[in-house]
Amino acid sequence: MLTYALIGCGRISPNHIAAVQNNAEKLRLAAVCDAEETTAHVLLERFGVQGAHLYTDHRTMLEHEHPDLVAVATPSGTHAAIALDCIRAGSHVIVEKPLALSLDEADALIAAAAEADVRLCACHQNRFNKSIRRIRQALEDGRFGRLFHGAAHIRWNRGESYYRQAPWRGTWEQDGGALMNQCIHNIDLLRWMLGDDATEVFAYTDRLAHPYIQAEDLGLALIRFAGGAYGLLEGTTNVYPKNLEETLYLFGEHGTVKAGGKSVNRIEEWRFADGQDDPEAVKSCFAEDPPNVYGFGHTPLYADVIDAIEQHRAPLVDGAAGRRALELVLAVYQSAATGIPVRLPLHGLSTMDFAGRFG
Repeated sequence: MLTYALIGCGRISPNHIAAVQNNAEKLRLAAVCDAEETTAHVLLERFGVQGAHLYTDHRTMLEHEHPDLVAVATPSGTHAAIALDCIRAGSHVIVEKPLALSLDEADALIAAAAEADVRLCACHQNRFNKSIRRIRQALEDGRFGRLFHGAAHIRWNRGESYYRQAPWRGTWEQDGGALMNQCIHNIDLLRWMLGDDATEVFAYTDRLAHPYIQAEDLGLALIRFAGGAYGLLEGTTNVYPKNLEETLYLFGEHGTVKAGGKSVNRIEEWRFADGQDDPEAVKSCFAEDPPNVYGFGHTPLYADVIDAIEQHRAPLVDGAAGRRALELVLAVYQSAATGIPVRLPLHGLSTMDFAGRFG
């Protein structure tokens, strides 16, 4: 059985603890760490966890516990440094999105994990949604034929109270804006489905409704892929009065698919020329109704990482995948800042390169 530790006991941490408990036959929760000990204690009480040790310093925890697997769920700007400490301590690592806030940090994590021979996973759990796995299977089976274009829409709401809860949110140094925080999961899916080989981005970003944050609350982009497909991206936290939808479309010469719901957890359109399956049956079978936008993907993501450790293979969402999602967001920022298309691949770019962009 693998020993496990969680660093960061905030907003997303319950999904990680639940994933551990759902994989309890192969994973034992040994420790949790948070700068606020009370926060960690409340989390353990909520899930009825007994016997796990509490820490307020992750380096002390790594030194004392030597966990096989660690999840990093701290503020975004601290992900890379903490994950690097875990890798150097010999632990496999799951890093909450985004993998890092700079491409140099992401590259350093990937290189360190390879050198230490540990698994590095970027926590893009929506890849494990039933709906997304079914769509991906159809894509790999060639049912779409040639892909023409895809579109990712994240039409959400985040108000002032959300940002006041944690002062790092919406800052260039510790977070980025709507695209980096709220939209990066669907950005990951769009790039994954259209072939990963994005070559050019043209974009606009703006801060329209949140004068108390530093970064964007709206991003619009057109993405070109080497295979000839195009991607459309619309991400915002300005939708009145609450989250409206998160959707992913794929359009090919022989197929049209739409995933929607709270977190692309439902198939809402399923049309293929081959007639292999009943669209209504697919919609019914591959649908989930999660209580929040985080969905149910953490449990199967954890199962995949455990199997990757046991089989000595890369996890489905490895460090390179996390870097690609980060790169695409930074490409949008760069294009919006310069007013011209940006060519990929990119190197050395960081959210801090855009500090002061909106005054």
